[in-house]
Parts: sequence; C-alpha cells; structure tokens
Amino acid sequence: MGSSDCSAAGTRRLAGSIFVAAAVFGASSAPAVAAEDEPSATPYRPGVATPAALSAPGWLEIEAGIQHDRDGGGARADSLPVTLKLAFTPDWGIRLDADGLVRRRDAGSRTSGLGDAAVILKRRFAISDDQAFGLEGGATVPSGRRGLGSSSGKPDWGVNAIYSGDFGAWHADVNVAATRLGAVEVDVARTQSLFVAAVSRSLGDRWSAGAEVSATRQRGAEHTSQLLVGTSYAVSPRLVLDVGASRSLRSGPPSWSVFSGFTWLATRIF
Repeated sequence: MGSSDCSAAGTRRLAGSIFVAAAVFGASSAPAVAAEDEPSATPYRPGVATPAALSAPGWLEIEAGIQHDRDGGGARADSLPVTLKLAFTPDWGIRLDADGLVRRRDAGSRTSGLGDAAVILKRRFAISDDQAFGLEGGATVPSGRRGLGSSSGKPDWGVNAIYSGDFGAWHADVNVAATRLGAVEVDVARTQSLFVAAVSRSLGDRWSAGAEVSATRQRGAEHTSQLLVGTSYAVSPRLVLDVGASRSLRSGPPSWSVFSGFTWLATRIF
C-alpha cells in the first residue's frame, strides 16, 4: 500500500476516533432525563437542504463528519467537512462552513489539502409555532488549495430562500437558491440555481429518518440532480449522530456519496 493510501486510511481512522469520542462524551455527559429548559442541537446535516430554524441563541454549535464521493468517471474524494453555527437571537444567526481536509484521486493523480470556506448570515421569519420562512446570504471564498474546494476559484456570492414546516411527526424543508459564481468557463452562465425538497420523520424519541431530492441548473453547463437518504440518532439533546448516502439521478454512470457525522451543541458563548 502506498503512502497516500496509508494517509487516507489514517485520516478515516482519525475521523472515526473523533466521531466515537463525541458520542461517548455526549452519552456520558447527558443527564438521565433532560432538563425542561435544556437547549437541543439543531442539525442541518446530513442533507443539502437547510431548515429555517437556527441553533440555540448564544451557543456555539459544531457540525462535522467524514464523506466519501465517487463520480461517474471513477474519480474519488474524501473530505472532513466542518460547520460552526452561532445564533444571536431565535431569528438572526451566522455560520461558517468549511470543506475541511480534502483528498482527491483522479486518473492516477492524488491531491490533498484544505478546502474552501463560506460565511453565511441567516434570518428567520416565523409564521407559526410549526412553520417558518428563512433567508440566507453569504460568500464562499477560495481559502484552500486550488481545485479541492467548493468555490469556483474566486469568491462566489449566494442567496437561499427557505420554507420549513412541521406536520405531526413529519418535517419538510424547501430551499431555492442562486449563486453568482466568481469564475466560469466561456459560454457558461455565472448564475447557478439550486432547488431542494426534503422530508423527514421522527421514529420515536431518538431516531429520525429522511430523504431529499436536489437539482442544479446553469446555462451552458450540465444539469445535476440527486437523491439523498439518511438517518439520525440523538445520543443526548445536545448531540446527534447521522449517517447517509446520495446518488445522482441521471443517465450514464452514477455519482454517489456516503457520509457520517455529528451535530454537537458545544458550549454557551453568551
């Protein structure tokens, strides 16, 4: 086995160790019965859709995981995405999304390093106790190694309109987003649109499961669509674990991803 493969295996072992440690810590620190006023984690993982809800105001919430992607041409990538969330009030908040460590393998070439990062400001508009709209705006900057991140290579600016609703044991999220790309190829539009529709259902006090479909459109570029399924387990009110997979919905060789991670309401800031 080559040194790069050993490093990739080591990265996966490290991520697994962090994941298990978070679960053990959350389980050991959780009270037998949650206090009535104890805040709970608000997972945005594992799907593409973002809910209108923000995390508990004044608390730092951390999301992290490990993801393996493989496209239709056989290229593979492993990443350790991280998100930091902080809500100022129930209706205003900010988050930092980072691609984290990324390792990409394609046609015999191997590249690894840090990916890009995004800063997003969020506003929630409550309709009722069970429904809300949301609006996000932010920028993705090429802070990592070229070709490993999610940006176009220059700053990308985006806006996302959100609807979320609870219907008994079911929850729904709909996102309609537009991103103004900083760099594109000739004859390709700079605006990329995204549509996501997600549903999830609680399965008792700790388990939940969900599915979503998403699609992107960009004039001059190939359209994309995918189906994602996942499940989550609440170790405690402040720690939620998740696992899932996604697959492209297009003709030809499919692209797919598998992932696992956690959402942890870590500590109170103010």
